[in-house]
Amino acid sequence: MLVLASSSPRRRELLARIGAAPGRIASPDIDETPLKAERPRAYALRLAREKARAVDRHDGEIVLAGDTTVALGRRILPPAESEDVQRRLLELLSGRRHTCISAVCAIDAAGHERLRVAETVVAFKRLTAAEIAAYVASGEGLGKAGGYAIQGRAEALIRFISGSHSGVVGLPLFETRALLAASGYPLG
Repeated sequence: MLVLASSSPRRRELLARIGAAPGRIASPDIDETPLKAERPRAYALRLAREKARAVDRHDGEIVLAGDTTVALGRRILPPAESEDVQRRLLELLSGRRHTCISAVCAIDAAGHERLRVAETVVAFKRLTAAEIAAYVASGEGLGKAGGYAIQGRAEALIRFISGSHSGVVGLPLFETRALLAASGYPLG
């Protein structure tokens, strides 16, 4: 049985695209504060691993956890916990390239951990104040890494993407499928 260590409905939807259906959902409770001088890739990998380890795994279960981190250079951008934070994030990302790092950890039935990561470069068009205000008013990016959801209205503001679209949404499907297959989860 597959256990998804995430309460994200997007991750469940993405898993369904590859024919994986969690038998159980468990929301891990971990401290997501970056460590001093921690780089974005190391941060995303650490969080994916800690989320997978934070969930009780019963006999025969495979635990899957992921983390998506938005980085501007070496700077880890926070999730948009308020409209003010979201506005500042969008102003930072306007007209610039940034990286979405999506790490995935699977712990198989024998307790072996496997990690994969996808890095995707994303560039917003130069956003006007009106575009930022309209996007913030939509409420779509609240709580999201970097302050936006690529699977919604923000996609029309992105001029360039190189890498895993599903990774930016929250779970890189190519890497996830490989992890699940290596962990013994039956995929069609």
